[in-house]
Amino acid sequence: MNSPDFDIEKSKEEKRARHAWYAYDFGNSAYASIILLAVFSAYFKGVVVGGAEGTRLWGIAVGVAAIVVAILSPILGAIADVARSKKLFLGIFTAISIVFTAALFFVGPGDVAMAMVFFILAEIGYRGAQVFYDALLVDVSTPETVGNISGKGWAIGMLGGIVTLVLVLVPMQLVGEAFKPNHAFLITAFVFLVSSIPTFLYVKEKHEVVEQMPFGKSIKDAFQKLAGTFKEIRTYKEFLRYMFAFLIYNDGIMMLMDFAAIIGGTLFGLGTIELLLFVILIHITGAIGALLFGRIADRYSSKISVIYSLLILIVSLACLYFVGDSKVAFFIIGAFAGFSLSGAQSVSRSMTSQLAPPDKMTEFYGFLSVAGRTSTFVGPLVFSTLAYRMNNYYENIGWATEAAEKGGQYWGIGSIIFFLLVGLLILFTVREVTASNPMIYPDSQ
Repeated sequence: MNSPDFDIEKSKEEKRARHAWYAYDFGNSAYASIILLAVFSAYFKGVVVGGAEGTRLWGIAVGVAAIVVAILSPILGAIADVARSKKLFLGIFTAISIVFTAALFFVGPGDVAMAMVFFILAEIGYRGAQVFYDALLVDVSTPETVGNISGKGWAIGMLGGIVTLVLVLVPMQLVGEAFKPNHAFLITAFVFLVSSIPTFLYVKEKHEVVEQMPFGKSIKDAFQKLAGTFKEIRTYKEFLRYMFAFLIYNDGIMMLMDFAAIIGGTLFGLGTIELLLFVILIHITGAIGALLFGRIADRYSSKISVIYSLLILIVSLACLYFVGDSKVAFFIIGAFAGFSLSGAQSVSRSMTSQLAPPDKMTEFYGFLSVAGRTSTFVGPLVFSTLAYRMNNYYENIGWATEAAEKGGQYWGIGSIIFFLLVGLLILFTVREVTASNPMIYPDSQ
């Protein structure tokens, strides 16, 4: 029996590990807020490229990064499981993202190729790191607390996004034009770097390596394990059904995240300052949503929590068709969308841990990443291609340039709603899993 002092010390260590895990989400969300949501996407579309062509090329850049990560994720996940080195791969991909986020500082008007290459590399690092960061969730939680801890991590991530947005917004207001959007990319890289350090210092993988294996043998064993998972895939029908649902509804989520700034700028005329304020708002409501839906997941089930969040998101997006060019209405819709979107994303990663066999946890997060990264390949290309084609169609039938571009954007929004609806319908067919009624696979007993 452990002594009280030992239990207290262990409790402090576990609490410190959780807080260190949360810290990574703080910096991780700084990247998402500035690069994807508020600044770089709009900067690329409006300054580096311009017009409807900017929307098209942005979709291609996001898609290329997604393809690379989709190919790498399950392989790297399997290697990390065999070598017990999730933190090592987390560090490698985090470093890639930070370096090339900072490199975006050098991108100016007309530097299309440079902008796309630097962004693609930063995005590969960002998305690749998420596979291993999400997989560490099981090392800082229990089956009873996984939803709540995942939600808290997401909420703290929203706070990180807000802090970074303020760090950009304040000098932009004080200094004016002397503070360029490019400076925001340096600030983002710095916040990401500092926030990631506690994770590497204090989060411990619960299953450490017992015997150090040569790197070549680790890779061989990893591929053997991955091949074994594919052979046994029929055993994991519930996970596959959930992954397919996630693949579809995550299309909609990622499309919305990747094109939110472009939608705001094109349909509602939001400038850089207004976009920063808009993203701060959705981060605040997103933090509330992550906490609330995390608690719903723990009290009822992750499935119910995701269903509620998707329904709110669908209704919010549908309202965009009825508000004209009202900026106030766009901010209100964005508040509800941020609230529900964060809940869906947060609970989705905890739902994975409930459906995955413990001995294949990182591999299953890799499979989920394949679904997610394929989503970020298919979704943005659908949005950008549809918006671009319909823009050209409207111009050919005599619409003014601005009206044609807005018309194309509405078609893109419709494609987001379609993916969310289809994914929701598939999710209804997935088994409801809770801590008291867990998923048990024959080979995990």
